[in-house]
Amino acid sequence: CDRRRGIGADGVLEMTPLNPTTVRMRYWNADGSVAEMCGNGVRCVARLSFDRGYVESRDFTVASPIGPLPVVVHDGGEVRARIGHPTWVNRSQLVAGHEFRSVDIGNPHAIAFIDEVTDEQVSSIGSALEQHPMYPSGTNVEFATVDGPDHISLRVWERGVGETLACGTGAAATAFLAFKLGYTGDRTTVDLPGGPLRVTLQDGDAWIEGDANVVFTGTWPE
Repeated sequence: CDRRRGIGADGVLEMTPLNPTTVRMRYWNADGSVAEMCGNGVRCVARLSFDRGYVESRDFTVASPIGPLPVVVHDGGEVRARIGHPTWVNRSQLVAGHEFRSVDIGNPHAIAFIDEVTDEQVSSIGSALEQHPMYPSGTNVEFATVDGPDHISLRVWERGVGETLACGTGAAATAFLAFKLGYTGDRTTVDLPGGPLRVTLQDGDAWIEGDANVVFTGTWPE
């Protein structure tokens, strides 16, 4: 995962075909710690599983540590995935005048809505909150700006990684909280530095949809 000496990545995913309709996924952060869930990782596993013929159809299941997650691989490479049931946790933290509220979607998130997000806020607040005693297992930290009733700009400090270009569970957790606070509706485009991700809240579950593309292949030496 070292971007200076290797390809660089936010983490490592292991995919194991179980049967023609199910593929198992496990995930490690860049620092080697185990993560419960990776939303965009689910979409990447789905795209690669379909492309390699591990499954029989475009509609199948990714088995994850938080349970089975249905996915759909569309023509053109876009992938739609259900990534969990978000819950607003009754816990918040006031940092530099901003309220960070907690949402769990199989993994933890601390989210604040800020009109103008700065690099310094993301790095200093993100690193401080990631391992704050309030979060015994650490937390992901989201800095969100509501741009309209169906659009959010987002930057994410990921637990065990640092700031990343995209975070599927972070986008879903933020869209869920924005909906609960009345900022947006149940369908939102979340604009991250790595590109847009569409989030739909349906029957208590969060679905994400966006591109998933192969950018590099290689062989790990024995």
